[in-house]
Amino acid sequence: MTVAQTPMMATGYDQLAAGGVQRLARSYPKGTHLGVHMHREAQLVHASHGTMQVTTPKGRWLVPPGRAVWVPARLAHAIDVLADIDMRTLFFTLDWLAHDVGNRGLDAEFVVRVSPLLRESILALFEPASDGERDDLLLRLIMLELHATEDPATFIPLPHEPRCRRAADIVLAAPMITHEIDDLARRVGTSTRTLSRLFASETHLSFKAWTQRARIACAIERWAINPRASIKQTAADTGYSSFPAFCHAFRQVTGKTPKEFVGER
Repeated sequence: MTVAQTPMMATGYDQLAAGGVQRLARSYPKGTHLGVHMHREAQLVHASHGTMQVTTPKGRWLVPPGRAVWVPARLAHAIDVLADIDMRTLFFTLDWLAHDVGNRGLDAEFVVRVSPLLRESILALFEPASDGERDDLLLRLIMLELHATEDPATFIPLPHEPRCRRAADIVLAAPMITHEIDDLARRVGTSTRTLSRLFASETHLSFKAWTQRARIACAIERWAINPRASIKQTAADTGYSSFPAFCHAFRQVTGKTPKEFVGER
């Protein structure tokens, strides 16, 4: 169970050798777009610095500092770099996963909170000195931590039905604005009742809950891009009428207060 070192200057993911667990270290500037692609291997993508957004057919995953994203093998995805990023990616072949991990819910994408142990274990695999036994232990720690830290707070499910998707895109283009479902329904050519039903069936969230999640994700993105932004200023910038209202919505979406979430970064 050794880790093969991938050259820093590799020109593409498809140059990774087959077998075992591979690693790739890359840096990307803000604004970089890695278009829709897929890999033969599953991957764990962590930004030791910076923020990215990963889009899959299921939805949009905001990955700020302190988070990582699991992408199953052969899943189409795109990556947008929202703030200069130092990316550390581990690639796992299906044979390795079947032999060393088994089927533990790794067949779907998700975001994880990167605990101090998970972060240091990932970074340790990228140190110049490589030792098979040490790498083996680090990989086992990573997989154990991976299963213990799933965090859906920064996920925005994306609808596929055309009218519902157009409405979702309007909201995502300006999540800090209050969007009334009646107005959106008119703009996309359907009734309020139909659009409400579509959001519930397509995203498993009510329209209100979905737009609230989009707005909270916008707040998290702002902190990722500008870590010095105050919580109160972010609340105002994302359209909340009061700081308590922002804190209440934030806790509903993430299960944490804004202060607790910011402290994890």
